[in-house]
Amino acid sequence: MQSTIAFPYDLVMFDLDGTLVETAPEICDAVNDTLRYLGLPAVGQAQAERWIGHGTHELLIEALAFATGTDATAVRGNESLASTAAIFDRHYQRRCGTRSRLYAGVREALAHLRSSGVKLAVITNKEARYTETVLHVHSLQDSFDRVISGDSLPTKKPNPACVHACLHEFGVPGTRALFVGDSSIDAATARNAGVEVWLLPHGYNMGAPIEQCRPDRVIADFSALARAA
Repeated sequence: MQSTIAFPYDLVMFDLDGTLVETAPEICDAVNDTLRYLGLPAVGQAQAERWIGHGTHELLIEALAFATGTDATAVRGNESLASTAAIFDRHYQRRCGTRSRLYAGVREALAHLRSSGVKLAVITNKEARYTETVLHVHSLQDSFDRVISGDSLPTKKPNPACVHACLHEFGVPGTRALFVGDSSIDAATARNAGVEVWLLPHGYNMGAPIEQCRPDRVIADFSALARAA
């Protein structure tokens, strides 16, 4: 009879965009709404995907730099950035949750982990007002024991404070925690916090192969988590 290996984690933390939910279509819509308002050319989704990961403010800066042919530093110092950010916020509030979708197996894997007694958290650089909308639209708001957004703490990923906050809240040692994400940002966050990291190849890693991040494991989809637990 084949022996069963117990799931080695008491806490699993997930990135949101590109990990649990494909959000690039609606993010690209909001970017293009903003660019068109400013009289600038629209961009394709593949380009927008390369800017996802550091929060919507940085994404907007990268989009403006690309569309105007300037660099991000110049955009960041432009006095009109605050008003442009307000325009983007209005468009993204309207678009948020309209064209995103859960990746295959997410709901089943989360339910299985919770039924196994594993604590679950979302750690994202997306601002809370957008995070809450995405979770609500996809009926995920009750699936997690903790949600940390990009503006929940003074710092955000790849600073490890977000992971440390979860470890402290649930009394879980780093050796019993796992971070699941889709990018080099997630890999760096996990490494900085001293926890293991599994990465999915279907998300937004700024155009680079996920294997370059050297995670502890690359998983093809969420069935790997369900099987492991």
